[in-house]
Amino acid sequence: MNHFTFTTATKERAKARIALIGPTGSGKTYTALVTATGLGGRIALVDTEHGSAAKYADEFAFDTLPLTVFRPTTLVDVLAVAAHDGYDVVIVDSLSHFWSGTGGMLEQVDDAAKRAGGGGSFAGWKEARPQERAMIDALLAYPGHLIVTMRTKTEYVVESDERGRKVPRKVGLKPEQREGIEYEFDIVGDLDQENTLVISKSRAKPLSGVVFHKPGPEFAEAVFNWLEAGKPARSVPDYVTAATAPDATPDDLRTLYEQARRHNLLGAAVLDGDGATQTLGELIVRHGTAARNRPTQDVTPEAGTGQRRTEPKKKGEAA
Repeated sequence: MNHFTFTTATKERAKARIALIGPTGSGKTYTALVTATGLGGRIALVDTEHGSAAKYADEFAFDTLPLTVFRPTTLVDVLAVAAHDGYDVVIVDSLSHFWSGTGGMLEQVDDAAKRAGGGGSFAGWKEARPQERAMIDALLAYPGHLIVTMRTKTEYVVESDERGRKVPRKVGLKPEQREGIEYEFDIVGDLDQENTLVISKSRAKPLSGVVFHKPGPEFAEAVFNWLEAGKPARSVPDYVTAATAPDATPDDLRTLYEQARRHNLLGAAVLDGDGATQTLGELIVRHGTAARNRPTQDVTPEAGTGQRRTEPKKKGEAA
């Protein structure tokens, strides 16, 4: 007998999951900052471009974290810190570096293949893939809005201008990331050299196929309105508070784990009491184990008083 149960689908309020894809010079960083500002709240930007985002600090208010090594596990740790510090929006500029940059997935695969000896790249991918999955899970489960940029490899095509002259134009191709990663996000926008944003994939029906010329606050407003059209949903901090409650029972924590699983939040990166990164799922399981091992209470008559005295049960004592 299985235990699968269907429930009525309901739309809940959500956080933005946006990918902006384009060639160098298409305005990805600027568009991400415009969008993040429109969504509101404190902004944290993970800068993989040698501090280039700071050039926009006179136009936007945000905190930045420059990185020079781009291991997938590093991004998970960064997201845990950002969540703990309460940032409302996180920008990863760019996610491509966690694929092909120093310490990125391609380098992780090569190193794993060398350690494995035989098996070549297949063995390398088998070892490194869980790191990538953990990174994507942490991105998608971040408790605030998330915007990532991705570079595209570029090539030039020759077109005719308004005078009929042949002129070259730079165009973007596939993003520099794992094949199909853009489908992990709710909204994907392609940017060109004129900073035109074309929504190529969207779970937000009002945005599907829309074109924004030099996108501004109107794009963020359209995203925000779609996200808010639903009933309130439990956030990752809510789950952490419930999991760490001193009176949480094993049954409470089993229910909490199942709720987090249904909302795809088990992979959210959070910090434990010592400041180490763990997933929300690991946090709930750890507290569930602690709750099961918590001494139970027994109630017995207080000798000579007729009153009842509470004392811990002895190990192995029947209930």
